[in-house]
Amino acid sequence: MNKNVKIIVFTALGVLLGLIALIVVLIVQNNHHGEAAYEAQARADSLAIANDQLILTNEFNQLNADFNQYEGQQIYLKNDSLVQKYNAARMKVEGLIRELNAEKASHNKDMAASRAKIKQLEGEIATLKGIVRHYLAEIKRLGEENAGLKQEIEQVQQKNEQLSTQVTAATASNEQLTQTVKLAKKLNITGLSLNAYNKKGKKEKNITKARQLGASFTVSPNNTASPGMKDFYMRILSPEGSLLGGGSSFSMDGHSYQATAHRSVEYANDELAVSIYWDVNTTLTPGDYTVEIFCDGYRLASRHFTMKK
Repeated sequence: MNKNVKIIVFTALGVLLGLIALIVVLIVQNNHHGEAAYEAQARADSLAIANDQLILTNEFNQLNADFNQYEGQQIYLKNDSLVQKYNAARMKVEGLIRELNAEKASHNKDMAASRAKIKQLEGEIATLKGIVRHYLAEIKRLGEENAGLKQEIEQVQQKNEQLSTQVTAATASNEQLTQTVKLAKKLNITGLSLNAYNKKGKKEKNITKARQLGASFTVSPNNTASPGMKDFYMRILSPEGSLLGGGSSFSMDGHSYQATAHRSVEYANDELAVSIYWDVNTTLTPGDYTVEIFCDGYRLASRHFTMKK
């Protein structure tokens, strides 16, 4: 082999080796670019899945908050199947979220499985939304019914209050009428007087010489009063305020009182003159004497008389 041939052979061999080296470098660089692209795509897919998961988790939390806001009103639901459906759907969603969180924490991520769970989670969230809408609509309907019932109850209460007021007014009117009738039956007397009498039965001006005290009055006609025997009671209080005598007792306003003397008289609804006498059994002193007349549980009159020595 001459010198020129050797030069050509070595030159060709160098070019070939250079081409081989260039091909190897290009292959290595292409592999590096492919791995980088794959890793970039994987990171993008992971971020997309994490973003979708975050959005769905937020939607789930919001649905939970909306549901829990009205959870206390479950007692108003006649059928709690909505609550049961919601709880079942919520458990599915919580399970999917836990699985996705576990995959996110793992280094061996299955993107296809994660995407499938995201798709399933979207469906479960949609189901949950429908249940919550139905639940809230039912709560609203029941709330409106309760508001209507409350209004009806308030109206009934107002009517009851009106009736109670009417009954109270009628009762008061009846009591007033009863009192008026009772007062109408009460006897009226006029001309009440008090006189002292000596031992001869003559009027005595000197109270210290009195052997008898007598009160006289006239009963007015009253057709409303019940006719028949009437017991008239007389009470005489001395100037010192003590009750004279110790006659029979009588009742008035639920209390018992002692009289100085009393007299029973037939009353026929016509004018009637009545006198009641009391025999003096103690020393009388000059001064103001109070005379009271009672009949049928009423005090008919009360007057003061000055008796002198």
